[in-house]
Amino acid sequence: MLKHADIWAAIDRLAQESGLTASGLARRSGLDPTTFNRSKRMTREGKPRWPSTESISKILDATGVSLPHFVSLVRPDQTCTNLRTVPLSSLADVRDGAHFDVGGIPCGQEWDEIPLPDVADPHAFALEISGDELEPVYRDGDLVIVSPSAAPRRGDRVLVRTISGEVFLRRLQRQTAKRIDLQPLADGVDSSLAVDELASLARIVWASQ
Repeated sequence: MLKHADIWAAIDRLAQESGLTASGLARRSGLDPTTFNRSKRMTREGKPRWPSTESISKILDATGVSLPHFVSLVRPDQTCTNLRTVPLSSLADVRDGAHFDVGGIPCGQEWDEIPLPDVADPHAFALEISGDELEPVYRDGDLVIVSPSAAPRRGDRVLVRTISGEVFLRRLQRQTAKRIDLQPLADGVDSSLAVDELASLARIVWASQ
């Protein structure tokens, strides 16, 4: 017997296999980006809302996956149960400044979740790239995992949060006791921040490229 939660879990696993978020999978399939959001999986009355067969057909076409493989994701083997979830948001959304505590750890109710294996940092979180501002390094729909506990090193890609509320991705060029020097990932110029301007600096440990 197929269960509502199993079908949605299979969609999440297919997205994860493809290096995408659920919204990235929907976008790649020509669907509204919110089609597979967790908030869309139940009605306001609390009744289960099932994905349509048309939506499933489109995600199979977009990923090149067969129906038997999708069915196997509905009832995965034991290894798939080792996935843990991490908070998920989009890079665009976290720029509102309300998604982190003072230490750069995700907080609040605005985060979704995504299953990922083997994430050592208990405070790690996922960000979905939207738009083309970071091409060719990151493209629309790419997923990056950020680890607040991983010490950034020279050359690492990092998530930077400033005291004034800015949030952006850069490459760490140099870090001293007083300043950090940053390079753009795409077009742009090098920049430098005083340490007292910095709210948090977190290392990007994985990307779905």
